[in-house]
Amino acid sequence: MTTSNYASERETDEGRVFTVTGGDWDTIVSGTDPINDERIVVNMGPQHPSTHGVLRLILELEGETVREARSVVGYLHTGIEKNLEYRNWVQGSTFVTRMDYLAPIFNETAYALAVEKLLGITDDITERATTIRVLMMELNRISSHLVWLATTGMELGAISIMLYGFREREYILDIFETITGLRMNHAYVRPGGVAQDVPDDAVVKIREFLKMMPKKLKEYEDLLSGQPIWTERTKNVAVLDVTGCVALGITGPVLRSAGLAWDLRKTMPYCGYETYEFDVPTHPDGDVWGRYQVRLAEIRESLKLVEQALDRLRPGPVMVADRKIAWPAQLAIGVDGMGNSLEHVAKIMGQSMESLIHHFKLVTEGFRVPPGQVYVAIEAPRGELGVHAVSDGGTRPYRVHYREPSFVNLQALPAMAEGGLIADVIAGGASLDPVMGGCDR
Repeated sequence: MTTSNYASERETDEGRVFTVTGGDWDTIVSGTDPINDERIVVNMGPQHPSTHGVLRLILELEGETVREARSVVGYLHTGIEKNLEYRNWVQGSTFVTRMDYLAPIFNETAYALAVEKLLGITDDITERATTIRVLMMELNRISSHLVWLATTGMELGAISIMLYGFREREYILDIFETITGLRMNHAYVRPGGVAQDVPDDAVVKIREFLKMMPKKLKEYEDLLSGQPIWTERTKNVAVLDVTGCVALGITGPVLRSAGLAWDLRKTMPYCGYETYEFDVPTHPDGDVWGRYQVRLAEIRESLKLVEQALDRLRPGPVMVADRKIAWPAQLAIGVDGMGNSLEHVAKIMGQSMESLIHHFKLVTEGFRVPPGQVYVAIEAPRGELGVHAVSDGGTRPYRVHYREPSFVNLQALPAMAEGGLIADVIAGGASLDPVMGGCDR
């Protein structure tokens, strides 16, 4: 019986050993001849760093060359999609925000757009609410790309960029906390609009960030772009051309780094993106270096979008007028985060029985959504984030399924890794920017 310290195994009654993926371990290792082939099957991960926490890679190596690579996912499974079936439509925002935990605003927005399409109120969303959604998504895109830059730099040995990237991300999280009361997992974008308005002090912080960030981007490039070790570890490494991307369904910066300017904000606009001025960065080489260049360029484009959104912020409501759909609470930022304003509590508890009944009904039961199904897709930091939502006419989703880019893009890892060096598996995997919370939802 063949065993390995690197594999997660169990022994059956027949004495055979199986991997956690259900594959016969004897079958895997039987094709290797340690005397003649000098091949070895090892696990890389699940661990931090390098495999992004709970991604497991089974690698067949010949020396330092990867002959075969397999991705094993599912270690972070939370059952979020299933849980949505047991909560009302508004409560779903609290679950989906936790999927891709580096891009919570995108999870929430895609879900809200799908519910609004089922309700038939897409055109009723207020201009201010739509503008705030664009503002928050582009800030979130910047913060997500900063985490990618920081962690990828650390995994390739550029420790300093880890500190730089998280430093600027902290500033964005402070802005989110000012607006939503939370640094992440906000449940801020909800069906019908957003939970509450953007306060004036947040606008001031965003303006300061817009002045500061271009200089920081220049620092990143001075630190990395001309550094010979960085270029050696990224140029012509983990190459995946546009044909491979399309065949595997790869989207986002990985696809654009192979030369195809496919961005849903341009090709299938939503939230009024067709009225904004911005470019879709591309790169011709399809390697780790190209993905680095595309993401830096996307940060610059997002800064342009944030500035335009700020200039468009006009006074107005941030939730639809239909009180049968609008979340009944009047939220405010308090010492413990976001909650009901004291004025609203006083009104529903002591002044208006009708308001109290309406509040109680919507909080406990929620609104009904007409039967039907929709698919809505948006451009998240990692690619196409799609929501297939199905309603049976009740107050809870019948089914919600996410087309999550981290899950889909991980299909590219074997194509990038096989035939290359084991060290380049780290670079290639990092350049996909997988977030396992989204992958294993």
